[in-house]
Order: sequence, then structure tokens, then C-alpha cells
Amino acid sequence: MELEDINTVAVLGAGNMGHGIAEVVALAGYDVSMRDITEEFVQDGYESIEWSLGKLVENDRLSEAEADAALERVTPLVDVEETVANADVVIEAVPERMDVKKEVYEEVESHAPDHTIFATNTSSLSVTELSEVTDRPERFCGMHFFNPPIRMPLVEVISGEHTTEETLEVIEALAEDIGKTPVRVHRDEPGFIVNRILVPLMNEAAWLVHEGEATVAEVDSTTKFDMGLPMGAFELGDQVGNDVSYHVLEYMHEVLGEAYEPSPLLVEKVENEELGKKTGRGFYDYEDGPGAEIPSDQGSEEIQARLLATMANEIAKLIDGDVASPAAIDEAVTLGGGFPDGPVKMADAYGLGDLLETLERAYDDHGHERYAPAAYLETRAGEGGFYEVGEDETVAFETITVEYPAEYVARLAIDRPHRMNTISTEVLEELSAAIDDLETDDDVRAILLTGEGDRAFSAGADVQSMAAGGGDAIEGIELSRTGQRVFGKLESCDLPVVAAIDGYCLGGGMELATCADIRIASERAQLGQPELNLGLIPGWGGTQRLAHLVGESRAKEIILTAERYDAETMADYGFLSEVVPAEDLDARALELTAQLAGGPPIAQRFVKRAMLAGRDDTDAGLELEATAFGHLMATEDLMTGITAFMSDDDPEFSGR
Repeated sequence: MELEDINTVAVLGAGNMGHGIAEVVALAGYDVSMRDITEEFVQDGYESIEWSLGKLVENDRLSEAEADAALERVTPLVDVEETVANADVVIEAVPERMDVKKEVYEEVESHAPDHTIFATNTSSLSVTELSEVTDRPERFCGMHFFNPPIRMPLVEVISGEHTTEETLEVIEALAEDIGKTPVRVHRDEPGFIVNRILVPLMNEAAWLVHEGEATVAEVDSTTKFDMGLPMGAFELGDQVGNDVSYHVLEYMHEVLGEAYEPSPLLVEKVENEELGKKTGRGFYDYEDGPGAEIPSDQGSEEIQARLLATMANEIAKLIDGDVASPAAIDEAVTLGGGFPDGPVKMADAYGLGDLLETLERAYDDHGHERYAPAAYLETRAGEGGFYEVGEDETVAFETITVEYPAEYVARLAIDRPHRMNTISTEVLEELSAAIDDLETDDDVRAILLTGEGDRAFSAGADVQSMAAGGGDAIEGIELSRTGQRVFGKLESCDLPVVAAIDGYCLGGGMELATCADIRIASERAQLGQPELNLGLIPGWGGTQRLAHLVGESRAKEIILTAERYDAETMADYGFLSEVVPAEDLDARALELTAQLAGGPPIAQRFVKRAMLAGRDDTDAGLELEATAFGHLMATEDLMTGITAFMSDDDPEFSGR
């Protein structure tokens, strides 16, 4: 089967995951049959899709016509035979119990066409065991979406013991076609990649508190502010559901052994039905208390070492067991867990030797199997890290991408869609290096600046990861100066720069866009400088550059109100040159950038230099203008332009 052969997808289950998957698949243009065990359940799921599509329209992510068309492609059903009779792919998203899932597959097998691929959305159960209930184990795999499917970009594609390569490739192609990023899990191991990292991490956090080595506040302060993770470990547990974490651990414990014994503290929470947000109380009180209020100053180096060591041990087992490569682990946990950096890179940066010593000390102190170092961890500690120096998986840029979509055009994109393309210190470093590379590349004459995905050009500074470094004033000054220097490099580079803005363009993201020569945006773009809402000010040039574009009064309005502005308003203010429908933005931005790339590079360079020099000193700008004008009179480009003008042709400038 090829991707082109897939027309109809059946989704079994209309709960949070089921209706979310159905919505994503329908939005991609596929017909979807969505089934649940009662009319009430399936109608609830259908109405949830209708509500979600309405929110996308309300937020200018979809047109009314697109939302209506997607909803029309979803058929809510209860009858199993009717649901799967014409399905090319069946995605099962029923409750996470082996007996329930097996019962579903036994029934579905008798009604589905022979060519149909079965894909289970299980987050941890054995794909192989489920496949063996059917008569098509070779056409059976895992397709693990993350919640909520409409927003989360990751899909883990899991190979069962019998799954063919053709099946995996088709499901990966389907994942990409519905706008997701597939990450291959080569072996069917409990927890796959993301849960295999996150669940033992949360379990170790609970063991630390249970054994009196830390408090909940200290653990969550460490994970959220020292390690820069999106949530504290206990905050995440409450969000996911402590019963969910417990059941995953139970399964790991059963299959993988004593190292995955659930912490008594977690067991107690489940027995007391303190399951987290969904019950109003978990490790935090969400009914009578403020919820997860996490202090930023109670982090501990010892806690950080223990948690990182736990992750490193799981990473070693995954790599050594051929479950996933270091790059796949980093990509999966970054996309599925929202980590600011991959766990493999985090472990390597901390030092595997130190983490190995942490595990050995904990094993001596406690004697528990969860601290027994994996043999591969010991091996890689001796080699200096999980990543090989110079191996293909350590690419030149990790937080940005550079592509060449047209002659003489480089597309420079912030590539952190899972973090709304927020700007971290790593992004600043890589932007700086990329600008240097592009300026010296004779095959590049213009830059198209954008963000990956359709949710954000850049939602600003990655405040969370930066906060992990603490609140030191000197570090803050250096961070501001670094951003000013990098953004200034973009502004003053000799190449014309076009910023294509879609979705959010806020804070540091708007400061970055300010450094482009021309800015165009989609109709759904939202722009603003919200720093004052955080008690900050724009720190990467926004207090200076914005006024040159929109005037001092408008700049003060934008910064002091800290409000968001739509694209049309920002065009009226003079910040944007053009506003286009979202579906036209990429093509129009590339067309404009290619137009600039076809211009006379020497003349463009001098235009930028003269205008920048004259910004604060008109005389200096005029002098540079005169010098440049004289210089250009002796270039080949001038003769090329004159000749083309006289013959009514398009000039082809050589830059000489």
C-alpha cells in the first residue's frame, strides 16, 4: 500500500485522543469514520470536534469553509462493521488496557478489508502482543499521538515484532501528510521513547520525596527552573493523571523488572484517588488551593543530578536495545515532552561520568535496582557522551534550519515549533553563525526569515529556559547584549532580508522581525511587545529600532501597553509592508525575496549601509551615499542594468 491508496481512516474511540485524532485526519482531507460504544459517547466526540474547529476559525487558523468541510468528512458511528468496512487504515484509541484493546481487535478483524492497516495509539502497551490477536500482524504497528493531537506535533511510529517496513513507511507518510512529525521506534519496548524517559523521571521524583531526600517544592523547582523543563515533575504528573503514570509503571514493572517499581508515594496518591487536576487534588490542590505554585529558588544540584542520571540510564537502555538512536530520542522528547533541549544532549552536557557516579552512589546508599547503571551508560561515559564526535546525528544547526528554495535565496527559519519558535541562547548562537555563513556565500543574495510551522514566527524569548540560569543581573545584561549583537548583525548584513510572519510574533520575535528590511505577514498574524507584562522591557533592541519604523509615539504605545496587534493595524502603523491571506504567505514571501535576490547586490549593499549610517547622523549617511554612488559608477552591474534597460530586458546582475 502507498499513501495515495489511503482515502478513508477509521478511528476507534471518540474520547479526548480519539476525537482529536479524527479531527487532525479530517483536516488533512481524509474521510473519517469515528466510532465509540454508545451514541452518546460518539456524539460527544463529534461535538468536541465541532467546537475545536470553531476555535480554530475564531483564532484565524482556519476559514469557515475549511472547518465545515473537515466536519463533513467525519462520520460518527456505533456499529463496528459500518465503521471499518471501507477503511484503509484503522487507528485505535480505546482505553489503555490490554484486555479492552484485544477485544476490540478481535471484533474489528472480522469486518476490516484484507488490505487495511491497523495502528494502535497505545502509549506503552506491547504492539507485538496486540498484533498477534489479528490475522495481519505484518500490517499492524503503533501510531502514538500526543495530547492534544490538534496541537502536539509528534507521532511515535512503533514497529512490532512482525511489522513490515512497508507498513511503517506508509504510516510515517500518513503522519507527515496530516502535519505531524513521525519518529521511528525500532523495537517494541514498554513506554517506547517519550514515556520511557518521562515516567521513570516522575517516579524517581516521587521516590526522592518518599525517602525524605527532597520536598515536592524542591523537586519541581529543580525540574522547572534549574533544568528548564516545561513543568515540574509533580506538576506534570498531576497534568497527565497520577493513575496514568502508575499504570504505565505497573506495566514497565511487570515487563522490565524491579527497576520500575512504582514509588509508594505514587501508589498512595492513586489509592486515595488524588489523581491530579481531573480529580481536583493530586500532589497539588486544585480545588481549595492555588494549584501548582512552584518556587523558583528551591532547586538542588543533587536533585538535578539524580533526575538526569535516571534519564541517562533510560537513554542508555534505549540506545543499546536498538529502540531508538540518540537523535530520535532527542527529537521525540523535545516534540512530545516539550523539553527545551533533548535529554541526550542534556545528559552529555552535564557529563556522563558525573551521572554514572551519581547512580553508583545512590545504588550503594539504597541498593535499589533503579540505580543499577546500564552497561552501555558505563561504556559511553568512558567515551565522553552518547553522541559520537562528528557523527551524522549532530548536525551543524539544531534550533534553526537553512534551506535554498530559489536561486540566490536562503530561507533561514527558527526551527522550534514545539516551543512556538521561542528564542533561546542556542538560537542566538546559531543565528549568529548562520548569518556569518550566508553573508560569505556567493550563491546567496537575499534571506527569507521565518519560523517553522504555522503557529508562530517567534513567540519571543524562551523565558523558561533562560530562567533556568537563575535571576542574576550580570547574566541578564550579557543576555541582552548578546541578543542586541546578533540582531544587529542581521540588521546590518549586506544581504536584503525579508521577514515572513505567520501566527505569533511577540517580544523578542518582534524585535527580530524589526531587523529585517521588509516585513510581510499573514492576516492571522498577531504582533506585540508584551515584556512589560512580565516586569521587563524589550532587551534585544526593541526600545531603539521600533521607533525608527513606526515613530516614537507608536513605539511607546506598542511597548507600554504590552498589547497584541493584528496584522492590518501593524501595516497601518508602518511596521508591515504587506498583509496577505495565510495560504498565500509562503509563495508571496519567496516571490519577494527572489525578486530582491535578482537585484544588483553591490547597490543593495550600499543602500543598506547608507540608510543605517544616516539613521542617527544624516551627514554621515549622505557622505556614505555619495561615496557609494561614485563607486557604483565603475561597476559591471551598472553597465548590465543600462544595457538591459535599453533593450527592455531583465538584467542579470553578477555582483561585479
